Amino acid sequence: MAASRNSNRSQAFELLAALAFVSLLSATAVVWFWQRGYTLYYGDAEAHLNMARRVVDSRQPGLYQLGGVWLPLPHLLMLPLVANDRLWMNGLGGVLPVAASFVVAAMFLFLAARRIYASAAAAFATLCLFVLNPNLLYLQSAPMTEPVFFAALCALLYFAVRFHESQSLIWVVAAGVANLAGALTRYEAWFLIPFVALYFLIASKRRLLATSLFCAIAAIGPLAWMAHCWWYWGDPLWFQRGPHSAMAIYNRGLARGYERYLGDHDWGYAWVYYRNAVRVTAGWPVIWLGVAGAIAARIKRTSWPLLLLLPAPAFYLWSMYSGGTPIYMPHLWPFSFYNTRYGLEALPLLALAAGALVTLAPSRLRGAASLIVVGLAVAPWLWTPKPEGWICWKESQVNSDTRRAWTKESADFLAPRYRKGTGILIPFGDVAGILREAGIPLRDALHEDILPWWELAIGRPEFFLHEEWAISSSGETASDPVVKALTDGVRYDCLKSIAPKNGPVTRIYKRN
Repeated sequence: MAASRNSNRSQAFELLAALAFVSLLSATAVVWFWQRGYTLYYGDAEAHLNMARRVVDSRQPGLYQLGGVWLPLPHLLMLPLVANDRLWMNGLGGVLPVAASFVVAAMFLFLAARRIYASAAAAFATLCLFVLNPNLLYLQSAPMTEPVFFAALCALLYFAVRFHESQSLIWVVAAGVANLAGALTRYEAWFLIPFVALYFLIASKRRLLATSLFCAIAAIGPLAWMAHCWWYWGDPLWFQRGPHSAMAIYNRGLARGYERYLGDHDWGYAWVYYRNAVRVTAGWPVIWLGVAGAIAARIKRTSWPLLLLLPAPAFYLWSMYSGGTPIYMPHLWPFSFYNTRYGLEALPLLALAAGALVTLAPSRLRGAASLIVVGLAVAPWLWTPKPEGWICWKESQVNSDTRRAWTKESADFLAPRYRKGTGILIPFGDVAGILREAGIPLRDALHEDILPWWELAIGRPEFFLHEEWAISSSGETASDPVVKALTDGVRYDCLKSIAPKNGPVTRIYKRN
C-alpha cells in the first residue's frame, strides 16, 4: 500500500510538471507571436476569427452565420471571447481557445504514452517531440483549427488505451465523445470513425455493443453537420458541393487557367508531396526517430496505438489524390506555399512512435535516453531559431504580405471617416478584416450571408441599397455583384483605390 501511494504521488507530480511545462510554453508562444503581430497572418486565421464574431455580431446573428464549409466547434469555442470588442480586434479572442486546446492535446498524448510504455521518461520524450515543434507552436498561437482537432485526437487515443486496459464501456462513451468533437472540428475525424470502430470490434469482449455504442455517438457529428447544411442550404453535402468548398475553389482555379497540381489522381506524386510536407513541418530527425520508434514499439508489442493515429495523415494523402487539396512547397513545383501545415497531421503519430525508443534503454538510463531523443528532434529548430526557418510561419507571411498591406491601408482610410450605423456593403471574405482593423462592427455590414437583404440590394439597388459605404475587392467572387449594384441605379463615388503589386484591387466607395 505504501508503494502504491508513492507511485500515485509520483504520477501526480509527473502530471503537474507536464501541465506546468506545456502551459508555460503555450503562453510564451502566444505572447511572442502576438507581440510581433503574427497572430492573424494566416488568411484562414482572420476568417475563423470573423466567422465566430459574426455569429453574435451580425444583422442576422445565429447559427446560420457559421457557414456551411468549415466545421463549427472551433468557432463555437471562440464565441465567449470574440463577443468582446477588444479581444476580437486584437485577435486574442480566437487564439486563447486554440492555445487551451493545444495544452489539452499535449496532456492527453502524455497520459496515453505514460500508460502505453509504462515509463515517465518515454512519456516526456513523446510530449516534448509534440510541443517543441515551432510550426505547431505557431498554429496554436493563431485562430487555427488543427490544435483543436489534435485535442480530440489525443483524447480519443487516451480513452482507447484505457478501454484496452479495463474493457469498461465508460471509455467507449468517452472515445465516442472525443471523436464527435473531432468530427465537429475537421473532416479527417469523419475519416477516422470506421477505423476506430474496427478497433473496438477487434479489441472488445462485447464487440457489437462497444462498436455500436461508439459509432452511435461519433456519428452525431457528421449527421448534425449534414442536417445543418440541409436546413440552411437545402443540400446535406453543401460543404462538399457548395461554391465555397475546397473542390469548388480548386475547380475555379482550373477554369482560370491554373494547372492541375501533380498529386491530382496520381498516388506517386501525392505521396512525394505529402512526404515532403511532413518533412518540412516535423523535421527529418523526428521522422527517422518515429520510424525507428515504430520498430521498437513492434518489438515491445506496444505498436497498436500507433494505428489509431495513422488515419489522420492518411486522410490527407487520399485527399490530395482525389483532387481539391493541393499542398505546395517552395522546393517543389509550382515553388510556392500552400497548405504546408497539413504535414503536421503526422506529428502525434511520429512523437508517440519515437517515445518507444526510450523503452529500449535499461530503466536507470531511460532519463538520459529521453534527453537524447528530444535533443536529436529539436536540433534543426535550434539551428534555425528564427521564424523564417519555420515553414508554417513563412507560408503565412509570404501569402499575406499584400492582404495585410491593403487591409491596413483601407482600415486607416475608413476608420476616421466611417460613422457607426450608416452601413457598409461588402463581400465578406478577406474584406471583413478591414472592418475588424477599423473597429467597425460586423452588424453594420451587408454581405452575401445576410439574406434576403443582400439579394434585394444587389438585384434592385435603386430600391433596397441604403448603405452609405461599400467596398469591392477583385480577389472576391462576390465583388462582381457589388460593383454592378454600385453602378446600377444608385450613385456611389470611389474615394479610395488600392492596387498592390500582384494583389487584388480594393476600392472604397461612398454614396453620393
